[in-house]
Amino acid sequence: MFRKILVSIAVLAGVTGAQVCAADEGTVNVLYAGSLVNLMERSVGPAFEKETGLHFQGYAAGSNKIANEIKGKLRRGDVFISASPSVNTSLMGAANGDHVTWYVNFAESPLMIGYNPQSRFAKDFKTKRWDQVLQEPGIRVGRTDPKLDPKGAFTVEMVTTAANLYHQPDLVEKTLGAVDNPAQVLPEETLVGRLQSGQLDAGFFYSTETSDLKIPALRPAPELQAKASYTLTILQDAPNATGATRFVDFLLSAKGRELLKEHGVDVVKPTVTGNGQAIPSSVQAVLDAAQ
Repeated sequence: MFRKILVSIAVLAGVTGAQVCAADEGTVNVLYAGSLVNLMERSVGPAFEKETGLHFQGYAAGSNKIANEIKGKLRRGDVFISASPSVNTSLMGAANGDHVTWYVNFAESPLMIGYNPQSRFAKDFKTKRWDQVLQEPGIRVGRTDPKLDPKGAFTVEMVTTAANLYHQPDLVEKTLGAVDNPAQVLPEETLVGRLQSGQLDAGFFYSTETSDLKIPALRPAPELQAKASYTLTILQDAPNATGATRFVDFLLSAKGRELLKEHGVDVVKPTVTGNGQAIPSSVQAVLDAAQ
């Protein structure tokens, strides 16, 4: 609201667009995968603000949804954190708007089946295999849209693989229903809240969500394991490229990596994809230190 008022005043006063942008230089807009809501809003964001004096402004949604909004010019941001490298690829190259020229893989988080400890199915999750529990009558299961979120795609992929592994050809139909089943598919940023409030008995989450929020969870067999591969980039048309660089520096620093670990994210050796020459020098220095 303050920003809208500020811009309105600037327009009425005949202030130039460049001057209006200068008023926003203290804010860094970070578009990030919805599975990182708690990490970003309660930990990384506040720590970044304390460290730099800049304001963190976050927007959480499914990674594909954010990418689509960027391509459609429906949303602008300074930093983009996705849960799958392929999402960045969809924003690279002239045909895709050249929104991304490089990105860094910096963390991972395996897919888990989380459940509400107050659910009447909670005991079954402790004694039966997860696919058997998800087929029980009346169980309410939540997942994200595979078209908008990598986690949703990983979910369908994992259950499909399990159908072969456990010799149950109708497992996907019995546990998930249609790919876009409206009884299950929910926005990523609301899925945890639905489970915690008792609206869901179980759902598919990344380990960072279940670990961070103390959600009881089961890890599928190694043969079924799917995981988020978190990536980080500064968008080409970032309104605040300087602030974006400072945020990336912070998140990839020793302090940032420690915050990631505290929230159940598996920190990995950072790897760069794309035009490494376009990476800001301070970011490259942090990457070199992390090798």
